[in-house]
Amino acid sequence: MFTPAELLDISTLLTPENKIVILTHYNPDGDAIGSSLGLKHYLRAKGIPAEVIVPNDFPKFLKWMPESKKVIIGEYKRKYAFEMISNADVIFCLDFNAPLRIGILGEWLTKAKAKKILIDHHQQPEKFDFVYSDTVIPATSQMIYHFIEAMEDENLVNQDIAECLYTGIMTDTGGFRFRSTSATTHRIIANLIEKGADPSIITSNTWDTNTVSRLHLLALVLGRIEVVNDGKVAVLSLTRNELKEYGFQKGDTEGFVNYGLSIAGVKMAAFFMEDLYDDFIKISFRSKDDVDVNQFSRKYFSGGGHINAAGGKSDESLSDTIETFKKRIEAEEV
Repeated sequence: MFTPAELLDISTLLTPENKIVILTHYNPDGDAIGSSLGLKHYLRAKGIPAEVIVPNDFPKFLKWMPESKKVIIGEYKRKYAFEMISNADVIFCLDFNAPLRIGILGEWLTKAKAKKILIDHHQQPEKFDFVYSDTVIPATSQMIYHFIEAMEDENLVNQDIAECLYTGIMTDTGGFRFRSTSATTHRIIANLIEKGADPSIITSNTWDTNTVSRLHLLALVLGRIEVVNDGKVAVLSLTRNELKEYGFQKGDTEGFVNYGLSIAGVKMAAFFMEDLYDDFIKISFRSKDDVDVNQFSRKYFSGGGHINAAGGKSDESLSDTIETFKKRIEAEEV
């Protein structure tokens, strides 16, 4: 958490007169949107306006959250987003650890004169004016709750804040099943429920929204899961042509990698997908126990993330990328 002196400095910055912007990472997920909107609603409860800006669009299954449709999407409103960031007095940076993680917004953030406040749970954060970094906490949305606690504003947590933070924590913990989920996490969830977050409604709005295209793609992936390395590693993949054939929409492949990890005996799963427009391969890694996919991805696939959840990319073809991956896991004795 921020030191008491830092909290005091931050509190002096949080005024209605100051222009406040909230940024999160490229390809925003549930935690990115949940933490950003949760913080926005908290600031509003204090009488402080703020705007959320994301680099690119986010999945439809997250657009039920309060004010999600007012999020500014940088790739659609470049001029407006640039002006907002350039003129900001305070910029909250949520769920990313370096400007390069926010796509087209990164250069603007670096040049902005605003005070920059980082709240994030990824490893190796870069320098910001104020840094709250904790890699043990499973979701940035949980860190926003801790920030509200530290500001002694728990009484301001309303239903809008509760729904957004609950969604962020739920999605980034895989439904509270990842090992980083702690007793503290569950106590916060209980508090959010008491403040108006309805678990059944949030779960239904977020996860019970499958499109036909998603189910077709899932059927393809499940039909060709490959288990290698003595049954310890699962490999899943999709081609660009398959994405086009079934009308892929952003968010359709969310969580596919977890199906590989659900196989008995599997310690690591990797999902490889050709980008829909550019010639590179997106990779999602998940693991169990002490299998560190963060370091693995950093070492071999220009990525990173958490010990048990990370992303990466490759400029090789899909087939070559998968073959390279298989050689790497043998070398690392996964």
